[in-house]
Amino acid sequence: MVTVAILSDTHGVLDPRVAALVADCDLAVHGGDIGNAGVLAALQPRTGRVAAVLGNNDVPHKWPAADQHLLDTLPLELTEDLPGGRLVVVHGHRTPAKDRHAKLRRRFPEARAIVYGHSHRLVADRDTEPWVTNPGAAWAVLTLGRSSCIVRRWRHGGWSLAVHRCPAAAGSAHRRRAPAR
Repeated sequence: MVTVAILSDTHGVLDPRVAALVADCDLAVHGGDIGNAGVLAALQPRTGRVAAVLGNNDVPHKWPAADQHLLDTLPLELTEDLPGGRLVVVHGHRTPAKDRHAKLRRRFPEARAIVYGHSHRLVADRDTEPWVTNPGAAWAVLTLGRSSCIVRRWRHGGWSLAVHRCPAAAGSAHRRRAPAR
């Protein structure tokens, strides 16, 4: 079995509940808007493998000076060849929201799954291949107390997705929104 933790939009703060889910995975994939090097260091999958892309907020003036050297090492997009197919990761800010999933599918037809961040809205579109997923935001403040991520598992010749939405933190207001397409 291979497990991949998919998260995005931490903006400098990783929800410890998401970090705990990552610890049980083989690979952690961050879809951008990381915020600082400490977030990537806190991602501790079993193998130690962490992959990440730049988001629109991953720019020098928004990162601590001591961490800015890391920005030059992060790509705008990445691919991971995994059992069962290729995973493509982008932040999403370079693809307009209108018909975003169709645009991403046309741009990456060779992918088995595409991950994007940016909107802070959790969505798992498995209607057609490649699957298009957005793990939402892995920092509770951005999602009214409900951090989220996705865990992708390869087992017995097929992929499955498990959506994880953490319970709202005590005292936080929360409202439900329809997933963005």
